[in-house]
Amino acid sequence: MPPIKPRPSAPLYAQIRQLIVAALAAGEWRPGDALPSEASLAERFRASPGTVRRALDELTAEHVVERRQGRGTFVATHTAPRDAYRFLRLVADDGTAGFTRELVHCRRARANAETARALQLRTSAPVVEVRRLLLRRGQAVVLDDLWLPERHFEGLTGEVIDAYPGTLYALFEARFGVHMVKAEEKLRAVAASADAAALLHVPAGVPLLSVERVAYTYGDRPVELRRGLYRTEADHYRNDLN
Repeated sequence: MPPIKPRPSAPLYAQIRQLIVAALAAGEWRPGDALPSEASLAERFRASPGTVRRALDELTAEHVVERRQGRGTFVATHTAPRDAYRFLRLVADDGTAGFTRELVHCRRARANAETARALQLRTSAPVVEVRRLLLRRGQAVVLDDLWLPERHFEGLTGEVIDAYPGTLYALFEARFGVHMVKAEEKLRAVAASADAAALLHVPAGVPLLSVERVAYTYGDRPVELRRGLYRTEADHYRNDLN
């Protein structure tokens, strides 16, 4: 990936924020690692501790880093149990937690114009296409289709996905060094196609919630396009707004 460069016209705390993100993108600190103390960062960036603290406050609000009481500041990670499904907002009405996963396929493909535009690729660029089901109570509730730039996910196969015990985002982080730090979603109601209906075990034409997500790594670089179809008879989409 090209280097992330701070904007000289930005306030100092914003430049420091960008420099920390650049260091994260370069792999200086990996997900789960502790960052140096605010005093050390202030010395490194030749700024006051208060300015560094403001930069870290912004990164904390963006879930790029997390503060742990009495322990310091750490790079956020999708491997932590509480963050395992941070970007998946489907909640069971009865409080049932977690999902089981069933892979339908993982294969190489070429990006069509829409996928290329979302991932900032050229049309026909190589991508990895993943289709899988998420199940709750033994019933499929989510059908996910994902497209990933192959250059960031070389070696991703169905066997690799099936062998990994955690979530896909944790796998991407642990094996490929790709950390999802934010996402944008579009939601709409759709009717189930015959293909989706067969996989979700619902009648064709039944209403489903369509969730299209573009996930980004450091520096606002898109690295995943995902289209999910959600059943909502016993589950609901929940978001917390501040």
